[in-house]
Amino acid sequence: MSIEIKSPTFPESVADGTIANWVKQEGESVKQDEVIAEIETDKVVLEVVAPFDGVISKVLKPAGEVVLSAELIAEFEKGKQLDSKEISAPEKNSSSSEQQKSDKNNLEDSESKENGPAVKKLLKEHDLDVNAIDGSGKDGRITKADVVNYLEESSPKNEEIASDSNTQSSAKTSTPALTSMDRFEERVPMSRLRSTIANRLLTVKQETAMLTTFNEVDLKPIKDLRVKYGEDFFAEHGVKLGFMGFFVLAAVQALKKFPVVNASIDGSDIVYHGYQDVGVAVSTERGLVVPVIRDADNLRLADVEKSILDYSDKAKNGKLSIAEMQGGTFTISNGGVFGSLLSTPILNAPQTAILGMHTIQDRPVVIDGEIVIRPMMYLALSYDHRLLDGKEAVAFLIAIKDQLESPEKLLLNL
Repeated sequence: MSIEIKSPTFPESVADGTIANWVKQEGESVKQDEVIAEIETDKVVLEVVAPFDGVISKVLKPAGEVVLSAELIAEFEKGKQLDSKEISAPEKNSSSSEQQKSDKNNLEDSESKENGPAVKKLLKEHDLDVNAIDGSGKDGRITKADVVNYLEESSPKNEEIASDSNTQSSAKTSTPALTSMDRFEERVPMSRLRSTIANRLLTVKQETAMLTTFNEVDLKPIKDLRVKYGEDFFAEHGVKLGFMGFFVLAAVQALKKFPVVNASIDGSDIVYHGYQDVGVAVSTERGLVVPVIRDADNLRLADVEKSILDYSDKAKNGKLSIAEMQGGTFTISNGGVFGSLLSTPILNAPQTAILGMHTIQDRPVVIDGEIVIRPMMYLALSYDHRLLDGKEAVAFLIAIKDQLESPEKLLLNL
C-alpha cells in the first residue's frame, strides 16, 4: 500500500523549509515513528517520521531542495519489509574467500561513511585501506592527521634509501602531495538556520541605534547560597540550583521597575508589554536559538531552573518547537559558559535590550576600605538608544546588580 509522505505543516511565520538530511534512504526499511528526514526552517529543524512500518519507495525531494508546508516529499510502502533471504549470506557455491572480500568491502564502505569529507578524499586519492589506519578521533574515527601520519610513516624517506634513481624520484614526488593535503579546503553551503541568524544580526546592526553599558557584580552571596542550600534544593525540586535562575528573576524585577526596557518598537509606535517573557540564548551545533520562559514574573526559582534545563535538553536534541522560540520581551545571553570575559551582545529584535553574562573570575576588589578577593562577573547591557536613554539603561543594570548582590531582595520582590 503506497502512502504519501509530506513535509510538516509550517506555522504562519514560516514560509518554507529546506530538506537538511534524509536519515533513511530510498529503499530502506523503517519502523513506525522512526525519523526518516529532517527539514530545516529559518528557526528550527523539524523531523519527519514514518507513519507505519514499511519501506521508503521513492524520494521526491532530495537533500538541499526547498519545500513548502505540507508538500509531498516521498512515497512510502506500508507494511513492506526487506526479505531476510535477500540480505542473507551468499549462495552456497560462493567461495569463502569471496565472502570475506565482500564483508571487508562492506566494512570499509560502512566505516568510510563515518569519516569526514577530507578523510574520504585523502583515502581515495592515495588508494588507502581504511582498516590499515588507526583512528584517533571520536569512536575510533579516522582524522585527516591520522591519514597524513600514516602516509609519512609509510613514505620511502623513512626506509633505507636505495641507490636506484627511480626510488629517489618516487620519494621526491611524494612531498607535493603531502603539502597540498595540509592546505586542504572545503566549501559547503551555509545552513538555512545560520543564514537566517546572519541576516537577522546584520539587520539589527543596520536598523537600531545599539549601545552597550557595562558593570560588574559580586557573586559571593549567590555562591554561598548554592553551597549552603544546593543539596537541599536538588532534593526538594529535582533540579540543580544554578546561576541563571537568579539572573532571570533579577531581570524580571528590574523590568517591572523600568517598563521601557521591557517594551519594543513597532514602526512609529512603542509597545509596552504587561508581562515578562524572558528569552534565554542557547548555543547549539546548528547555531544560536532563544527559547522563551513565558510569564517569568509568576515563576519561582525552581520553576525557572526547570524551564532552563528542559529548553537546554530540547535545544541540544533539536526538539525545540517554533512556538517555544517566538515572542519574548527581554533576552539573557551567557557567554561565560564558553569562557568569555567581556562582550557586547547584539539585540534580539524587536526587543529593546539584552543582558550579557560572562565568566566568573576571582578578582581583587575594595570592600569597606579593604582589598579582598571576590568571584566577580562583568555584566553587559546592550540597548536600543532610539527608545532607551543611557540614564535608564545604567539604572536598569544597577538594579540587576543590586538584587544579585543581595539575593534576599529577590525573595522579597524588592
